[in-house]
Amino acid sequence: MNSERADAEDILKRGRLLAEQGGLAAAERGRLEPVAAAVRGGLGASRPPGLPLAARLPGRGHCRRAHPVPPRNRDRAPQRSRCVIACATIPVAKLILEYDGSAFAGWARQRGERTVEEEVERAVACISRERPALVVAGRTDRGVHALGQVVSFGTEGEPPAAKSLNAVLPRDVAVLSAGRAREGFDARRDAVSRTYCYRLLLSPTRSALRRGRALWWPRAIDEEALRACSEALRGTHDFTAFTPSETYHVRFAREVFGARWERDGDELCFRIEADSFMRRMNRILVGTMLEVAGGRRSLEDFERLLRGAHRREAGETAPAHGLYLTSVRYAAD
Repeated sequence: MNSERADAEDILKRGRLLAEQGGLAAAERGRLEPVAAAVRGGLGASRPPGLPLAARLPGRGHCRRAHPVPPRNRDRAPQRSRCVIACATIPVAKLILEYDGSAFAGWARQRGERTVEEEVERAVACISRERPALVVAGRTDRGVHALGQVVSFGTEGEPPAAKSLNAVLPRDVAVLSAGRAREGFDARRDAVSRTYCYRLLLSPTRSALRRGRALWWPRAIDEEALRACSEALRGTHDFTAFTPSETYHVRFAREVFGARWERDGDELCFRIEADSFMRRMNRILVGTMLEVAGGRRSLEDFERLLRGAHRREAGETAPAHGLYLTSVRYAAD
């Protein structure tokens, strides 16, 4: 009897528990019905307070989460839009630099190397108390000099003065001018052309003062052959032969606006202006033209290289210390 009574009490307890659970389920269904109505009615339908995070949608066999955006999230989107507009109109500063590239591994920052970019960035941060990303017109290679390199960067305050920057820059880098550029100015993308100069010292004896500034060339040279090569450069050509075969470049055609060899006392200067240049392009051009001027290569062979060829078919790369980035031209200039 006691066993039967215990079984009966256990059955009653289970029944009460199921009843309670059923009541809870019914109550929950009561809360979900207005939610389903709101979903069926579209976004404009009224929703009761206390909207649950999940509701069973009509015609679906699963629950789809309806995530109401909290007020702080709804307010955040317009703030991001305002930030984008503000960032797009950040004032731009423009610097014109001169530097001796002898002790630099080039313009671009490199781990464990001394670069012009790092020195200029450090100077700007020291004066303006901000470290902006620098945009440069021409990424000069290791050992290449600059007489008119152009740099731009966004700054909230006034552009740092040239005098202030020069006070903290090392002696082999100098700011020639500093000021505000037009809105949205980009030193690289807005450049129409860059001009380089390669200097040759034509002398039977070396120069102590021009060491590291010009390539000493004591051998005989045919200046007319050099001028013929420079005339062939004008126009659009495939310069694949004049850049290392292992390169990041994907476009090898360049438009040359002007190229010429100029005599100045005991120096020859090769000036070339083009829309842009590839890595070591000018130095390989000079090395190949010197082969033509020395009788080791014909002018016809040089012209053939301008139609596209492998790097091994062109001449040697001239040393970096004779090359200068002289100026950058912009549409507004």
